[in-house]
Amino acid sequence: MKTYPFSNGDQIPALGLGTWKSEPGEVYKAIRTAISLGYRHIDCAYIYQNESEIGAALSDAIMTGEVNREELWITSKLWNTHHRKNDVKECLNMTLEALQLDYLDLYLIHWPVAHQKDVIFPQEGKQLVSLNEIPLEDTWAGMEEVHDSGLVRHIGVSNFSAKKIAKVNESASKKIEVNQVELHPLLQQKDLLDFCKKEEIILTAYSPLGSRDRIPQMKAQDEPDLFEIPTIKAIAENHNCSPAQVLIAWAVNRDTVVIPKSTNEARLKQNLEAAEISLSLEEMEQIGQLDRKYRYVTGAFFALPGSDYTLTNLWDE
Repeated sequence: MKTYPFSNGDQIPALGLGTWKSEPGEVYKAIRTAISLGYRHIDCAYIYQNESEIGAALSDAIMTGEVNREELWITSKLWNTHHRKNDVKECLNMTLEALQLDYLDLYLIHWPVAHQKDVIFPQEGKQLVSLNEIPLEDTWAGMEEVHDSGLVRHIGVSNFSAKKIAKVNESASKKIEVNQVELHPLLQQKDLLDFCKKEEIILTAYSPLGSRDRIPQMKAQDEPDLFEIPTIKAIAENHNCSPAQVLIAWAVNRDTVVIPKSTNEARLKQNLEAAEISLSLEEMEQIGQLDRKYRYVTGAFFALPGSDYTLTNLWDE
């Protein structure tokens, strides 16, 4: 498995298992199956509301000797309710307790968005808190504190633009190490990738297959199907693999981490195998022509009337 190094020598596997939308009752088995297949990187988040079941699976896999903690790379994310500097550790401790771990390998600020602490998901603008009131720099200071305490080995962000990363890093004592964003052939974010490479920030791709199992309320009526793009289908035929495997291979071939989600054993195996597929320069160039700057996860659920948040200032585009 390809890995990417951090400055302290730690290595993050290029392919991990995403757990967003993995249902209770399914995710335990998915984690145990994934570990048995060879997965060592698991991507979690407090808001996914399945960390307790993931923790049980991790604990059982470690207890039976199937894997040891040091072989695993576990990522989780700070939710928007805990953006105040002094609240970061509280959210992290809930995650550590649920996952039955003493530390995380990577902890990310999930969104550059703050809520009132008692509002898990806002329904109206007044439930959001302006970044003028809780600046991202303050949240990052809390992230630095939990890193310095040894509770997390690495810290980063998710859904951050280059502009927001640069602003946080201006005052940071520990620079952002990872940025996790939506990435696939229709949203290639080349400028962000180039920026992150220049700043030695590892870029992680979520929703690499188009997040096909999102709830209907989060879907556009006419959204494109990545599996049906003729270029992707032709490359898949050339490699005798599935379109999903081409999408995963593309992410790894462009030197990003990728975290496809599945709870199906056959697809878990196929996704893992996809990380070893080498695409030709010509094939990468063909896929490079597909960019439409199309987001499946638009963030519109945060752009509520009466708040400071808009799609323009969320993505800085």
